[in-house]
Amino acid sequence: SLRAVAALVNTDPGHRADGADLLATEGELEAFVDEWQYSGSRTHDAAELDAVRGLRGELRTLWTAAEDEQVAGVNALLARERALPQLVRHDGWGWHLHATTSEAPLAERIAVETAMALVDVVRSGERSRLRTCAADDCEDVLVDLSRNRSKRFCEGGYGNRAAVAAYRA
Repeated sequence: SLRAVAALVNTDPGHRADGADLLATEGELEAFVDEWQYSGSRTHDAAELDAVRGLRGELRTLWTAAEDEQVAGVNALLARERALPQLVRHDGWGWHLHATTSEAPLAERIAVETAMALVDVVRSGERSRLRTCAADDCEDVLVDLSRNRSKRFCEGGYGNRAAVAAYRA
């Protein structure tokens, strides 16, 4: 869930050096949903695309907020969407937790799934794993799932550039 929300947040043109919106079309949303295996109902229309795109700023704010603000934001999001946790099993996945119905709008399901993942991050004391790329010219967010908590750069090749620059220096 955390990797999926990082990918979603990083599609926002407002924080990309190239200004490109990587979620500009319904086809791009379809590819995103397929890649991150979001289940449940879909409307496959412009309204659904707009709703998902509208989440990006709120989710970035949650990602980068200080702990108290992050907790308040997560609680507000869960209350707004009337989240009701329940165990489910579907599509080859074992028992896991959903807090919306499979008929809820896609944007609502993404928002609630993100909030539930952030609940786990805060409760386990792992907020330091939620980062922004260390490259000077990149604002992408990332989740550091490395064993030694050393991931500093997003998937945009900035780590390789930093290593080459350090080697040359």
